[in-house]
Amino acid sequence: MSDLEDRLARALTDYPIEPSPDLFERVVEGIAADRVRRRSIRRWSLVAVLFVVLAVTAVLTQTPRVNGALAMPWWILEVATNLVLVAIALWLGPFIKRFGRAYAADVFHDNPLTGKSYIVLTDIVYYLIFTAYILFSIKVAPNPEWSLLREPVETVTAGQVTYELSRIGGILLIIGILHGLNIVLMPMLGRLFSLNRRLPDPGSRDRATGA
Repeated sequence: MSDLEDRLARALTDYPIEPSPDLFERVVEGIAADRVRRRSIRRWSLVAVLFVVLAVTAVLTQTPRVNGALAMPWWILEVATNLVLVAIALWLGPFIKRFGRAYAADVFHDNPLTGKSYIVLTDIVYYLIFTAYILFSIKVAPNPEWSLLREPVETVTAGQVTYELSRIGGILLIIGILHGLNIVLMPMLGRLFSLNRRLPDPGSRDRATGA
């Protein structure tokens, strides 16, 4: 048998010929879990919409007016931006994970458990980055630079709006860059793990040769 035929034979024997006996049960459980997940998403989405509507209504009714125009206190926009960042984190994380499972399963097809652990670890890193970014960029007092007139900031200004928009854009840029690097590096890691698994054990080789 040639080297190519030997390699093909080893590659084909790595995959089971008979299907898994619990395949049907796992498919049914997966469908049921997907239905539960969809119902949970719809329920929480409805709660989030109602919360936003109530919050906006409360802000508009309690916000004072200066010369007939709304003068929103600066901290309301700060709190609203933090809520938007948290909502993006809670929505974007499961969204990336949902479409990344198939990619990770294909990359780590020789090491399924490693692929699952990799997904869990990337989730932890994702939420740590979001939490750190929010804590680093949050403001507990108005920034004097938000006012062009160098007066004490009590209401929302154009400078604060620009700052809050840059916070949202900044976290999206960071997650986008890290996610792109993850897509590029994941196949390399999968290849390394696959090669490491296929390397023969030196101890077993010594025992086979009788050394």
